[in-house]
Amino acid sequence: MTESGTAERLAAVAQTILLEEGAAAVTMRRVAAAVGVTPMATYRHFPNREALLRQVVDTMFAELGKTWGQRPAATFAQRVAGLLDDFLDFALGKPNLYQYLITDRRAGVRQFPQDFRDAASPAFSPVVAAVEQAMADGELREDDPLEVSLALTMPAVGMVQLYLGGRMAMGETDFRALCRRTMERALDGLRA
Repeated sequence: MTESGTAERLAAVAQTILLEEGAAAVTMRRVAAAVGVTPMATYRHFPNREALLRQVVDTMFAELGKTWGQRPAATFAQRVAGLLDDFLDFALGKPNLYQYLITDRRAGVRQFPQDFRDAASPAFSPVVAAVEQAMADGELREDDPLEVSLALTMPAVGMVQLYLGGRMAMGETDFRALCRRTMERALDGLRA
């Protein structure tokens, strides 16, 4: 087995554990055992658990970035609705990854406003681009595109937190519809 092949296998196992059980379940010992190497061998590829998880997250974000915001849309509202669907597909489809990325405290995370202003967020940047275009087209009032994007996205983030925490008494279809209606209400308050 090649050294690069071992690193890829370690990351793949860590990804599986993260998706199925959450970040707390990813340990160097457990990942090593699943790959069939000694725990110390993992440290030749990743200096610590955080580096392993960062590799997993970077790889998954790169994959998400290939499809995020790519739904066909003729209007700003359709574009934002597609981005909301992408977000909900991700958050509800990979809840353990979502919670690790959004709610777990960890070093090196993207921070508002600077990293978001610098287009460092693959999920947030398409929203900012859509808002900037809508402002240029006169669909939205002129304002700070970054803060308007935050105003559009945070209701969904909060609602997903409640849903994943078992605090929304509805099935996924109804929850998605509620998110869509909430987004429309936010847009109504921002339109020119």
